[in-house]
Amino acid sequence: MTGSFATDSPVALITGGGSGIGAAVARQLLDAGHRVTVTGRGEARLRGFAEELGNPDGLLTVVGSAAEYGDVQAAVDTTLKAFGRLDTVVANAGFATHDTVAEGDPSGWTEMVLTNVLGPALLIRASIDALNETRGRIVLVGSVAGFVPGPGNLYGATKWAVTGLAENTRRQVTEWGVGVTHIAPGRVETPFWDSYGSLPPGHLLTADQIADSVVWAIRQPHGVDVNTVVVRPLGQPN
Repeated sequence: MTGSFATDSPVALITGGGSGIGAAVARQLLDAGHRVTVTGRGEARLRGFAEELGNPDGLLTVVGSAAEYGDVQAAVDTTLKAFGRLDTVVANAGFATHDTVAEGDPSGWTEMVLTNVLGPALLIRASIDALNETRGRIVLVGSVAGFVPGPGNLYGATKWAVTGLAENTRRQVTEWGVGVTHIAPGRVETPFWDSYGSLPPGHLLTADQIADSVVWAIRQPHGVDVNTVVVRPLGQPN
């Protein structure tokens, strides 16, 4: 993918955008003529993603942690310097330790809670001034686990926090003309399951299928605010 992007075309910033859902959203937005910044902690993964797409003019990659405010602010500032505006942020970075609160290993919990809960809040804080200017949109990628309790599921508790953050944020920023969309996927075939050791049983959604919903929400007409979209694969009962 190569080519020129109009200097007034919309701009999106996606955390955790080098693989999985974030990468799928980035590809679809680039195809739709958006300019896109993707962040992630792995420089090699981001470089590989850009090379896979042919290093398009409209793609910017920024190495950094979604749970560190300095990194998040730097990603926003770099995007504004490169592209001149910011219309959408997608808080996609997140992961699960795949254990339980009663029997799990607490050594991984701090990073999970900071990435999944603090990370989206930091992105909102760092980007809100720019989004106010464009009357843009905040997209938070949550989970069905943020609506349906699971036995001992601490990851689910972080996604319940995202569910609350989305609505609490919407109630503040809607009066400023900024939209908030909470996308809550069910089981999706992504690198999310790598640390689990295998894919879960049953039918899984693809990252592109979730990206369809994200991009649909982003491209709604001005004045339309799509707030909560829960997307499950057929056959997932909970």
